[in-house]
Amino acid sequence: MKPTERKPLGLVFFPAFDWALSPTHPEREERLLFTRDQVIEEGLLDLPQIQEYKPRMASLQDLDRVHIGVPDIASLITDAHLVSAGGAITAAEAVFKGETERSFALVRPPGHHAMRVVHGTRGFCAVNIEAVMIEYLRKNYGLRRVAIVDTDVHHGDGTQDIYYHDPDTLFISFHQDGRTLYPGSGFPNEAGSPGAFLSTINIPLPPGTTDQGMHSVLDELVLPMLADFQPEIIINSAGQDNHYSDPLANMAVTAQGYARLAAKLKADIAVLEGGYSIEDALPYVNVGIILAMAGLDYSRVLEPDLERAPVQSAATTATIDKLIKDWRGKWADRDRLRAEALARAGDFWRRERDIFYDDSQILERQQETIHYCKSCKGLLTISTESAGNRSVEKSAFAVVLGQDSCLVCRERGKDALLKAKRNGGHQHYILQDRRDDSVEHC
Repeated sequence: MKPTERKPLGLVFFPAFDWALSPTHPEREERLLFTRDQVIEEGLLDLPQIQEYKPRMASLQDLDRVHIGVPDIASLITDAHLVSAGGAITAAEAVFKGETERSFALVRPPGHHAMRVVHGTRGFCAVNIEAVMIEYLRKNYGLRRVAIVDTDVHHGDGTQDIYYHDPDTLFISFHQDGRTLYPGSGFPNEAGSPGAFLSTINIPLPPGTTDQGMHSVLDELVLPMLADFQPEIIINSAGQDNHYSDPLANMAVTAQGYARLAAKLKADIAVLEGGYSIEDALPYVNVGIILAMAGLDYSRVLEPDLERAPVQSAATTATIDKLIKDWRGKWADRDRLRAEALARAGDFWRRERDIFYDDSQILERQQETIHYCKSCKGLLTISTESAGNRSVEKSAFAVVLGQDSCLVCRERGKDALLKAKRNGGHQHYILQDRRDDSVEHC
């Protein structure tokens, strides 16, 4: 297909009929079935601007490129996860092959709470489908600078974790304040490790934020940051649970607010995340986003109970204005702040964390160390162990060699793995080699 024949928008649907955490769980197939019914009723799939694609299946290698599964990723997922991740890849390939200008993957299970290390399911997520898609594009199309804008009401802690050390990935998440909502993270001080400091931008919004507050953040902070960063591609983790009717959160955004966000953000690829007001919000929000991404009129997409939408309080507006002001100051001074953070870190930076898998009832204890190098982005080592009332204890030591890893770091990483194995203390020893696109279980 010639570039002049590109469709404005590609759509991928995958409702995952055979996957659910429980029959009545809010993350269930109806999330997409009501949306698809609305899309068909409105005749959107008949429009010449929109092309529907069937999802492909991702491979285990696609997942292993991102995740370190303990004991392995294959034992922790179902085919639905492979199709969900594959649906995101299908949407991305439509753009990169020049068939569509943009694409929207309406797929489930969702992914943005799945971290680099995976012991089970947390926040309804076991595979980070956006990260799998991004790393597929990096491997197959040479993509480098990526911006991810996560608009889910819950902090995208998994995506943050995967890209916390990557200065070539700008991760921006605006979400309901973690002091009031799962997963209890996403604060401004979570700004990336020293080598990627201020490549992670967290904007915790107060409950009751409306279209007004969300668009203030978008116009005054997010869009200028994207313009400065100059990414090759913009990904929208398109969570829709900021809606005023969502049962799992306390925000007040409307379908029009979401559609205008999509029109302004101009994301190359959007991937569905959360959103659990199945009848009252999702059909309207998704139709608005689809029309906006296709460059079509979305002004008549209105919820029938729009009068329920709250008005933003003066206190909420003041809190948001302060967040914007504080972040603009840091962003303007980001080069100096990153240099200072690297100087303080020295040769390595380490963090220790407890990570709870709410869906699997597992507690993980993890120590992660990034070893800095003047010739490449460095070497990552991870010690992890988990236990829970429905699982056996599992532990692993992992080494991650980056795509640009130099010879010295490659040797240091392999030596670290062999030393850890000789010393014992873990059940599994894993080498993830991003340059060779391989995972070795030693």
